[in-house]
Formats: sequence, C-alpha cells, structure tokens
Amino acid sequence: MSPASVTVRTITREEHLDFVASRPSVSFLQTPAWAQVKAEWGAESVGWVDASGRVVGAALVLYRQVPKVKRFLAYLPEGPVLPWLEAGDDLGAWLEPLAAHLKAKKAFGIRMGPPVVTRRWHAATVKAAVADSALGTLGEVPADVNDADALAVADRLGDLGWRRLATEGGFSAGQPQYNFWLPLADADGTALTEDQVLAGMNQLWRRNIRKAAKAGVEVTLGSRDDVEAFHRIYTETAERDHFTPRPLGYFLTMWDALNAEDPDRMRLYLAHHEGDLVAATTLVQVGTHAWYSYGASTSAKREVRGSNAVQWQMMRDSLAAGATVYDLRGITDTLDPDDSHVGLIQFKVGTGGQAVEYLGEWDLPLNRPLYAAFTAYMRRRG
Repeated sequence: MSPASVTVRTITREEHLDFVASRPSVSFLQTPAWAQVKAEWGAESVGWVDASGRVVGAALVLYRQVPKVKRFLAYLPEGPVLPWLEAGDDLGAWLEPLAAHLKAKKAFGIRMGPPVVTRRWHAATVKAAVADSALGTLGEVPADVNDADALAVADRLGDLGWRRLATEGGFSAGQPQYNFWLPLADADGTALTEDQVLAGMNQLWRRNIRKAAKAGVEVTLGSRDDVEAFHRIYTETAERDHFTPRPLGYFLTMWDALNAEDPDRMRLYLAHHEGDLVAATTLVQVGTHAWYSYGASTSAKREVRGSNAVQWQMMRDSLAAGATVYDLRGITDTLDPDDSHVGLIQFKVGTGGQAVEYLGEWDLPLNRPLYAAFTAYMRRRG
C-alpha cells in the first residue's frame, strides 16, 4: 500500500472497533472504551483511510487542554496502530497527515507511544544482570534480541522532528518504556501447554504455586459487585508500598467501559483463604494480548502465597482464551539490589518470561511557544 493514497480523518466508534477486531491485538489504551475511562480528557477516534475507504490504521487520541487557553496536547497512549516496521522511509507520509489533522483540531503538540518493541532480554539474562554489581540499569545490558527495523524507527522519528521524552527509572511522563512479557506461544505461534509455562518458571514460583494450592487458596472470578472488595485491599497495598491509589470510581468506570465494549475485555480475580480475601487482580485482554493491569494483596496471610495463585490462574485463563502474550506490564530499568523496585523485577523474572523495551514516548511540537509553556507548567506540577 502506498501511504500517498492514505488520508487521516475522524472515524466512528464502529469503524474503530472493526479495525481493532481485524488486528491480532492492540493496546487496550487504544480502544474506544478507554476514552470513557479517561473522561476528564477530550477524545477522538482517528483513522488512516485508503482510496477505497478502508481503515488501514487507527488511533485513540486524548486531548488535554492548556489552562486558560482553548488549545490541546493530543496524546496517543501506546499508539497509533500503524504498519510501523513496514513504513520504512515512508513513515513521514503516515505521520504528517496525522499532524495536520490534529493541528486543525487546535492541538499545540502531539505525544505518542509507538507500540514498537526494540529489544528483549530473557529472564536468565535479567537475573544475571541483577547479580552483577558492575551493571546499574537494564539498558546497559546487551540484549538477547535486537530488532534493527524497530531501532531504525527512532532515527526516522528524529529526522521528522519528533523528540523522544526523557525517562526516569524506565518511565516517561505516560507509559513505561520497559515491560515484562510471558510468552504463551512458541516462535511459530503454537500455543504452549500449562505444563510448559509452569516448567519455564523458576523454582520459587513453582513452589509458591504448589504451596498456595496445598494451603487451600481458592481463586475465583469476581463481578462488578466485587470491585469494592478489590479496592479495599488495593488501598491497603498502596499504603504498604507507598504509592497513591486510584479511587474506587476509576475501577468501576474501567469495568463498565471495557466490558460494555467486549464482555470478556476485563476480568477480576479474587484469591481467598479460609474465607479471607488475600489477593485480587484485574486482567484485560484484547485479541491475543492479555495484560495484568492491577494487583493487590493483604499484609496478613502472605505465607499462603495468594499473589502467586491468582497470577497462575490468570495465566491459565489467558492461555485458554487464545492469548499468545501475558503482559505483566511495567518494570523500572534499575538493577541496583538496594533499590526497592528490584523486588518487583525479580517477582516478574521468576515467571521465566522476558523484559521488552518499547520505543518510548515521543513529542512533536506544533506550536512551539505553547508547547514550551505547557512543558514548563507540567514540570512545575512535578
């Protein structure tokens, strides 16, 4: 397909959903439903349309207004969904019509997170790197897989005037640059068995799964009525781990919006021991990609390993639902054993998966004075 024949326009929700359904997967942050979750932002579904009228690329664009001025930052979280690796030198022909469309919508700048994986590190490589005192960050570790075409996209974006956002600990202003994936299929796409997934885990993970089963931990699917119970131990987790929790309303909105779009889009898992809720998690699946999105556990009864039990059930259900990737979401890039974040990395590494690096988030200023003012405003907010 020649990008010269492609135009960018607003598309309907139905057109957007049809495009999502035509792909193996897209990020749940790029589904129309996510606009309802982020109701404090404006939103638009945008499509790249070929000469026949077929949608060949799509994006959910979120608009954040500048204080006191009716101009917007246009944000495409983990998007847009385009043929990034096939575009080659024609990448500008895909992105320039987007910029023109968003500028006409009074955007002063664009922020996007191309869903392009550049490098991968196997679990054994990450584990060895954490044990190596000479290494400080994951980026310093030679990757097991380097995608030359993906890495070349960064050079093309720079040539087109896009600016890569700085990261701190592997996180930019929006989404994480490093995620941890557990593949659920082999290289030719054949689904793994539960035994193969279990065999890929380290000894501690396998032991904790067995320990939870022996202790009588029961994992069940929850309903909307159980979201409040999840939120109760989620706020306990936030206090213990020193992060700011999202309000209950956020999770209820997320449940309603995602499951209205697809009744199996978001699931809630509850792990009970002798009637006590000890762990709870949320799972989101779009096509062949499943995401562990939020998790919580109580400080009591940690010895029954409810967190391992609920993760294992989500992995098994993702396999059964046809997922090829179980995504444990973001990790920091630190390898410092004295950094508290390393514990989370080690927990995820124990699954036997792989750390993946995305291209990161990129900005394109459309109105430089307003973009500079917005950047300064966000920096002051901290």
